[in-house]
Amino acid sequence: MSASPALKIYDPKPPWLKVRAPGGENYTRLKQTLRELDLYTVCEEARCPNVAECWASGTATVMLLGHTCTRGCRFCAVTTGNPRGAVDPREPEHVARAIAQLGLRYVVLTMVDRDDLLDGGASHMARAVVALHEHSPGLLVETLVGDFGGRQRDVNTMVDAAPDVFAHNIEVTRRLTPTIRDQRCDYDLSLGVLSHAKARMPERFVKSSIMVGVGETDEEIVETMRDLRAAGVDILTLGQYLRPTPKHAPVERYVPPEGFDDYARIGREMGFAFVASGPLVRSSYHAAEGFVAARLRPQNPIAAPAFALAEATSGGLIDPGSLVRR
Repeated sequence: MSASPALKIYDPKPPWLKVRAPGGENYTRLKQTLRELDLYTVCEEARCPNVAECWASGTATVMLLGHTCTRGCRFCAVTTGNPRGAVDPREPEHVARAIAQLGLRYVVLTMVDRDDLLDGGASHMARAVVALHEHSPGLLVETLVGDFGGRQRDVNTMVDAAPDVFAHNIEVTRRLTPTIRDQRCDYDLSLGVLSHAKARMPERFVKSSIMVGVGETDEEIVETMRDLRAAGVDILTLGQYLRPTPKHAPVERYVPPEGFDDYARIGREMGFAFVASGPLVRSSYHAAEGFVAARLRPQNPIAAPAFALAEATSGGLIDPGSLVRR
């Protein structure tokens, strides 16, 4: 399928992208609890379309290393700037203690890119993983991280902290990478990070995500899926891109649900252990987390309503509001 002319930001969205406004007792309670613990979620910052569904069942998302990203991808509404090395050394311990109070079974920690730090924030994220395991021994931990400039030593730091899932998002196809992602991002560099992580932790899961609707063709999506599988990626999520503001990259097309079904079928045929594919799927998605829990904690499966700290992504695959993808 060829890319179509860009859609206007105020054009009506198809019915399959309609979601209810967030609300309900569990949503309100979780929001209040997170504020009391001084935890700020990607769900809110990225205006994730699944926030009502996820928070109603006790699912949320936390981002470490501040709220200013050193990169400026054209799909992401997170603030871009230079934090000038600012890091709260107490954050890993604080996050671990707060999550222990919530009694989570599965947590995804995500981060902004921190090119201002020598290690890109790898040691900070690693300390958070270690602290989480210390405070909550039965907790499953997923980390959604940047590319660390492709430095293997920093990828090793992250992997050696022993997250159950190492995630890094390829985001878009090879052709679109130079125009949609920040200039410091690179398609092959991301594949190299994923491949190195899998080689260093073959017994654990490696995960990535693709957003569609930014000008790619279906053939390019399949090519990207093939590249990710060749890099050793086990878990793949695919979802619809939605433009955060008029300043961001336009939506070129809305892929219908049956198109996402085709991606899922192709992904299974390629050999991915799990594929979550749908218009509202985000890089961290409760179905994928449930798959990991079923594989790694079969005696304690995740069932709603259960707390889970999930990166909504990346949101990577965003809602008309905004998006955080790494």
